[in-house]
Amino acid sequence: MALATKVIIRSLSVRAAKTAAVNNVTVIGCGFMGSGIAQNSAQVGYHVTLVDQSEERLNKSMNDIREGLVAVANKKFKTEPTRCETFIQGVMSNISVSTNTIDAVTNADMIVEAIYENMSVKKKLFTELNNADIKKSAVFASNTSSLSVGEMASVTGFPEKIGGLHFFCPVPVMKIVELVTHNMISQRTVDILMEFCTKLGKEIVKCKDTPGFIVNRLMVPYMLEACRMAERGDASFKDIDTAMKLGAGYKIGPFELADYIGLEVMEYVINSFHDSYPSDPLFRKSDLVHKLVCDGKLGRKTGEGFYKYNK
Repeated sequence: MALATKVIIRSLSVRAAKTAAVNNVTVIGCGFMGSGIAQNSAQVGYHVTLVDQSEERLNKSMNDIREGLVAVANKKFKTEPTRCETFIQGVMSNISVSTNTIDAVTNADMIVEAIYENMSVKKKLFTELNNADIKKSAVFASNTSSLSVGEMASVTGFPEKIGGLHFFCPVPVMKIVELVTHNMISQRTVDILMEFCTKLGKEIVKCKDTPGFIVNRLMVPYMLEACRMAERGDASFKDIDTAMKLGAGYKIGPFELADYIGLEVMEYVINSFHDSYPSDPLFRKSDLVHKLVCDGKLGRKTGEGFYKYNK
């Protein structure tokens, strides 16, 4: 065989190997973040399996994804209803659902954990995945916003295959993702995670496995100080939000953001920071947030948090 032919064949096989790194994506958790990751992945052509314990939640998630795609299609194709429907159907056909986590990860090339932001719950899931029949080539990502990825990885037999991908909501719209590495992760895993995020159209920022990574490490003290200002009576929720939007150029104020995220999530993140830095006044817990959570006022999802909303 001629040398040039060998080179061409080798080049084609290398490119094929690269494009084949991730074809099937399993997203575990069909909440707001998991649904967004599934939608974004399906939109760029990945075959997605969305997993949750409840068929009711999965059905709601699929309806939410369809609604999101309608908005995308109307913007993309405007007055062409046929193309809109073809686009929506094409993306939706890339998504299947399952209530069986162990079965759903069998053929996955990429497994994304997007469940509740609680270390013990996440470690339980990763421990269960030790017993699953998973491809040797598969890699894993946690969508944690503040928890140690290395600690999650340590309960598995494959810590080198696990990294952090902290997406921001709404996932299909927000262009940034934090790629979190730890001291056990392999370069191959980092490369595949970067390739995956690039295909999703994200701007990747890298960070070591430190509490809160980049954004939340800066954002949480800011939100806590806003709470302290309100607790002291220095200014109202609305005036603080307005000041930060018009004075600092933020698109959303701290209280609006907290309601959007969910106050129970915010409190868990605050607690995890406080546990990591117990003597740091920046991370002193908020009585105001705690009371709202105890009262079931979790933000937009419940119709009331710092503000009231129409459900």
